[in-house]
Amino acid sequence: METNSFWLNLNMIMADKKITLDEYMAMPIGAPYQYINGFLIDWPSRTVPHQIAFGNFVAAIINYEDKIQNRGIYLIGPIEVILDDKNSYQPDFIYIAKERRDILKDYIYGAPDLVVEILWEKNAYYDLRPKKDIYEKYGVKEYIIIDPIQQNADLYMLKDGAYILGQKAQLGGVLKSLLLPGFDIEVSKLFQ
Repeated sequence: METNSFWLNLNMIMADKKITLDEYMAMPIGAPYQYINGFLIDWPSRTVPHQIAFGNFVAAIINYEDKIQNRGIYLIGPIEVILDDKNSYQPDFIYIAKERRDILKDYIYGAPDLVVEILWEKNAYYDLRPKKDIYEKYGVKEYIIIDPIQQNADLYMLKDGAYILGQKAQLGGVLKSLLLPGFDIEVSKLFQ
């Protein structure tokens, strides 16, 4: 009974007003929401195409790390990345350079070096607009957006405090990270 009233109250909060970071962080762990620009945003479970792309990307990263032994921190979502008092996201994948481990606490407080988001119908607007803008503002050096529907990937890199499109990897092409030298994956392998 208590749980049902929590979700009902949560739906009213979403419809009526912004919430604070403290209110967001007081929610049960695993609640299907993200906190974007002070609003609680519904974040339903991921789709099969999303999870296929996600699994294939993570497998490529594991293979890469086994070869080069970078020893940075690789984390798969959902994990809270708290950027400011109005924005706490749960990216699909993040990388933090080993010399920046100080942003790791119970959650991540600050910008990861690399963020990967995989689009799906319910999140595309947020990943392509407000979250991208905030990642840019707080200095995420490389932002990769993988699109299972269009079967492509865009890599944005931070240059002079602003994102530029560093690569648009199409089906038949290869996605290459500029931040992780030697990491690449054939775009078609993301969607198999």
